[in-house]
Amino acid sequence: MAEPFYITKFDSSWGCLKALSRFLEGKDFPGVGILPTARPVERLVDALRGRAVTTAYTYGGAMETVPPEKLADVRAEKLAASMVEQYPKRKYKAVLVGSSNGAAVHLGAALGIPWLPQTFLMAVRRPGLHPDHIIEDMEWGRTAAAPLLQANPEFKLHQMHDPAQDRLMVQRMAYFRIKRIRLGETFERFLKESLEPGATIFVLECNMSWPTTEISPRHVFQVGGVGGITPERYISGGPTVAEFLQREGVGYTRWETPEPDGRRPEAEWGFEPALLEDVYRFAEENGYRVKRISFVDPEHLSPLIADLYRWWYKKRGISSSRLLVETFNVVEPWWTLGTGSTPFWIVFNTEPSAASIEAYLQQAPAFDHIHLMILSHGVAGPGVTPIERWQSILDRACKEGSFIGLKEEKYPQDIAVFMRYNRELQKLPDRYPMPAAMQLDQLESFLKESGDAYQVQWL
Repeated sequence: MAEPFYITKFDSSWGCLKALSRFLEGKDFPGVGILPTARPVERLVDALRGRAVTTAYTYGGAMETVPPEKLADVRAEKLAASMVEQYPKRKYKAVLVGSSNGAAVHLGAALGIPWLPQTFLMAVRRPGLHPDHIIEDMEWGRTAAAPLLQANPEFKLHQMHDPAQDRLMVQRMAYFRIKRIRLGETFERFLKESLEPGATIFVLECNMSWPTTEISPRHVFQVGGVGGITPERYISGGPTVAEFLQREGVGYTRWETPEPDGRRPEAEWGFEPALLEDVYRFAEENGYRVKRISFVDPEHLSPLIADLYRWWYKKRGISSSRLLVETFNVVEPWWTLGTGSTPFWIVFNTEPSAASIEAYLQQAPAFDHIHLMILSHGVAGPGVTPIERWQSILDRACKEGSFIGLKEEKYPQDIAVFMRYNRELQKLPDRYPMPAAMQLDQLESFLKESGDAYQVQWL
């Protein structure tokens, strides 16, 4: 079926869904599912420099925006239908439901099961706005969002404005991150038709919260997002923020933001718990099991999935000495398994994510090969990890470390990385047959052996 006009394809949730659905169809995931990967197009994009890069990024994203006057036409069930239509029509022993998470894509790929996202992004077209005029964006959204929420009682809106990492995009769009607070008719029908009797519904619960401001009972506003700045620094400022704003040539040292009135689920990665109640109801009515996968930081799941793959490879008699680090929506489950790579997913190209890889490498058995597929999003924002630190991570490989798709001399403005990564992954020398799906009792055995080694609860 045709994808509705309000799908934002450059978002993390749509990218994760497409990567997993293509894997289940026996396909890889070039161009993050939306970009052409032909060499002439790549060469054209690669030739861009300086302001041309930022302009291309800003206006390229703006092409996916929804006109605000069309928000009243958005329908939750049409959106849900476009999601379930991505998956092959067959019976599944389990399903993932809930938070967006790149590591969970690899859990779904290993088990051979789909994922239904709670959160998706709707990029709403807005007149040109200075990225630091945060309160103005909030007030604009107050009026624009009303028809959307009135037409869709299944939705809760987390409007998000990140003047640092999303600086290029927020000039032309408002970030409306929508969270489902109930499954809805289409998801329920898909589950009834696709799940085996007694199947398991895994609920992905990322319990990350963020200071927010309530605009209406189903509309909250969030300043900033997960990356190189803490929530408190977005609101109160600090040396890192002041230095960034000085580089941007503005005449102030901190942002003017609305006063938060509470902490709520983080807009992009956090789980809205109202959905859990609806999942329990649905499972009880239809004889399914529910297992909650609960964690605080979205990257907490990454070490567990990496070690699950190493454990699985060992059971299959395959060397597990190749680490593949993926970022945001640059994920590739097909070539991960095809090259016998251990996947480690990070949220963004910022300091906390670099630290999470370093912490994992500190305690994990050494890798002969380490490859980094690092997002290059056009902005040297506060907390963006310098290329030298990424190189130091590659230097930890016993034999070889390399960037996949990235020209380090252009980072973080090498936006052609989105077109190169898949082709360069295919150059990795190791090849393994695609395995049969991991069984649920195998997953249970791994979790039992692991004990409480991870910051993840299976409830």
